[in-house]
Order: sequence, then C-alpha cells, then structure tokens
Amino acid sequence: MTNTRMQRFFYGLLITSGCLANLMAQPLPKEVTQALSRAGVPASAISIVVQTVPAQASPTAALEPALIKHRAETSVNPASVMKLITTYAALDQLGADFTWKNRVYIDGTLDADVLQGNLIIRGSGDPKLVLERIEELFRQVQAKGVREVRGDILLDRRVFDVPDKNPADFDDEPLRPYNAVPDGMLVNFKALIYNFIPDPVTKKVMLRVDPPIAGVELPTEITASYGNCGDWRSSLQADFSNPDRVSFSGRYPISCGERVWPVAYVAPRQYAARVIDAMWRKSGGLLSGQVREEALPRTARLLHSEPSLPLSDIIADVNKFSNNVMAQQVFLTLSNQFPSPGRTGSFAASQRNVAAWWKARLPDAAAPTLDNGSGLSRKERSSAAAINSLLQLAASGPQSQVFANSLGLAGVDGTVARMRDRNGTSAAIGQAQLKTGTLRDVAAIAGYANASNGQRYSLAAIINHPNAGAARPALDALVEWVVKRP
Repeated sequence: MTNTRMQRFFYGLLITSGCLANLMAQPLPKEVTQALSRAGVPASAISIVVQTVPAQASPTAALEPALIKHRAETSVNPASVMKLITTYAALDQLGADFTWKNRVYIDGTLDADVLQGNLIIRGSGDPKLVLERIEELFRQVQAKGVREVRGDILLDRRVFDVPDKNPADFDDEPLRPYNAVPDGMLVNFKALIYNFIPDPVTKKVMLRVDPPIAGVELPTEITASYGNCGDWRSSLQADFSNPDRVSFSGRYPISCGERVWPVAYVAPRQYAARVIDAMWRKSGGLLSGQVREEALPRTARLLHSEPSLPLSDIIADVNKFSNNVMAQQVFLTLSNQFPSPGRTGSFAASQRNVAAWWKARLPDAAAPTLDNGSGLSRKERSSAAAINSLLQLAASGPQSQVFANSLGLAGVDGTVARMRDRNGTSAAIGQAQLKTGTLRDVAAIAGYANASNGQRYSLAAIINHPNAGAARPALDALVEWVVKRP
C-alpha cells in the first residue's frame, strides 16, 4: 500500500469512528428542541454533551460513550461556565484547605499600645476580605498591642500585577459590582451596600450604608413616597458620580419595604484606603496620619498573620453565585503560587499556568482560550466537550465531592435557584449540581445530574445566539430530561 493510499485508509477509519460515536449518541430531546424553537434559537446554535459518570469514579475508569453529543467540539463563548475550569484547576493544584495569608507589619517602635511609626497591611489576593474578616483582623492587631498609630497605615497590594482598568470597559456598567477589577487587596468587593429601611409609623426612610467609608458624605434619611414600589431605584434619582458625596434627589416608596442596593464605588482605587481608615477608627483604633498605598518597607517586622477562608469555601461562592472578581482573584493566585509561592500574579502568567495544567491533566481535550478566568469576557472560548471532560476529570479525583458541592443545587441555591421560578414542579429540583453562564448572546449550564435510574451524569450545554437569554428554558428542559432518565 502506498503512503497516499495508507493515509486515505487511516483518514477514512477516523471518519468512520467519529460517525459511529455520533450514531451511538441520542438526538436532541424533543423537549429541548421545542423550547429552542419557542425562543427562536436554531439547533445549530447550541452545543451539548451528556455522559455517564462511572459509578466507581477513578482516573482509570472506562468512560461510556456520550448519551448526547451535539456540536460538542465547537469552540464557543461559555460565559461563567468558564469558572469551572478556574476553580477546578485551583482545587487540583492548591488543595481544598489552601488559604491566603493577610499579614500586618509594624515599622517603628511599639510601647504601651502606641506604635511610633507605620502599620502596614500587605494584601494576599484574598478573594473574600469582607467586613467581618477585617474587623477580626483589627481585633487581633489590637490584641497584640497596637491601638494607636502615630504614623500612617500603609497598604501593600503588589501581590498581583493588574493594570488599572475602567470598570465600564466590558458593558458600560461601571457601578455594577460584577465589574469590579481584581486587586491584591480586594476589600469588600469595592462595593457600598445601601440599605433602605422604611418605617410605616413615622413615614420615614432610613438609609444605612455598609461598610463605613472615610471622607464620603452620605445621607441618613431618604424622602418617602406612598405609591407602588415599581422601579424604586430610578425613583431615588441617585447620584454616585462624586467620590466624596452620594445623593438621592428622588423618593423611596414605603410600599417597597426594606431593600438593598449594592453599588460599586465610583473611585475603586481609593476604596480600600477609605474603608480601612473608617474601619480602623470604628474598631477603637487611633490614627494620627493617613491610609495610603506604599510597598512594604524592608525594615518592617511581622506582627500578625490572619488566614483567609479555605479555598473550598471560596470556590463555593465563585460557582454558586458566579462571583466574577473572586474568580479572577483565584485565577491570579495560580501564578502567585506557581512555580513558587510569592511570585507576582498576572493574567498572562495564570493563562500559562492553566494551559500547562490542562495539557498535563486533559491532553486529549481541546484546550480552552483563557482571558481572566471568570467568563466575564468576549475573548474566552471553550467547547461543551472540553467542559464535559473537565467534569469527568473532577468526578474521578480526590476533590470530587468538594468540587461538586461548590455548584448550585438546582432550584435551591445560587444562580441555579431560578429554575424553581421558571418551573416549580420540575423533576430536576434538588437533583442536579450546576453552574450557569449568562452574557449577552450567551446562555450556558454545566455540572452533574442524578437520574431516576440511579445513574449520575455530567452535562454541558452552551447557547451562543442573540436570543440565548430567551432559550434558558431549553437548558432547564435538558437537565430535567437527564434527571428523568428511566
């Protein structure tokens, strides 16, 4: 046989093998195609893989052919389903018990609870440095003898090399907290939480803002109105444009009851310093100077190290609630920790880390195209087949339960709780652990489902189409179809 004839023979064999694999997979369920049709989305816009998870999960367990395999290898935008890659790569490399260390240093002399010099807080990239944990950090610092700082509080955020970015760049919504830019010292997601508390007796609306923030003039009371709740945010006529002053020139409808409005602070680079200043003073600490950014001085001495929440808790927040900036913090941490701890994390270095990890762990699956690791990107790409391969890998490893528990329970919690709102009688409620993905023109879902036949399945389904948002019921229908497998 000549070389040319041999090449044609093997090429034909590959085509035949692929056709046989596709023949073994079932066609799209009618419930899915009908829901797609109602949304005006063609079957050519959805990619799907559904596959059995081996009962005795192990890296060497033989995988059964896919139950459904439709446009599985097509490279598409997966939206927040991309977080599955970031979180499992971190879990596999760092371990469920990994913690970030928030360290506090002193540079000066300490005597009788007074520091003659500077207090330095070195950020670790902790994805969840929220109010309660800052309060605990300051309690520990004061317990170790620093109650008055006769100098400045310095913030060192150099653990990540992230260029300044306009939060409006992605979708022109700079005040949406999901657009927060990652930071070596990510304090409370750079957001202010406005709590509107009406009193039907006094007919007043009180305003409470968390966290406390220095140098920002905030109203304590809002003018009330008595009509229907309606679009209450627009009714407030809020002005968040001035970093030193927030105003509401409109009215708040008492009929709304208590409401919460999280808003990204308009000057994100100033946020950490202003909040740290206010929280230090609120904790009872005294400060003669200011809070400002500066690198850790060589003469500084470690006073206290406070661990973050473990990675297992962090990825649960990332996946259940699709927290974009937390996902990016985890992604950047990979290059901060590898090839050796303490390196400066960057997007480019983390992209290389995950690419190398993928090649080693999933050599037969098409590698994803990574940007920031959160899915909040128009550049990131993967395929339903690649996402499914990741799910199968995760199910076979020692971290399988931790990873599965980080996903939302269908109709119960996280972003996938909305399944109950769309269909309160769905058989899928409580029977699937899933991650959703949503962008303009993208709707996706991926995770695991427990079927009535006692079998567990992995599934990944991604729609890229201008009507993707209207086709979310088709993804719900797929999950329910899997759960109802006889």
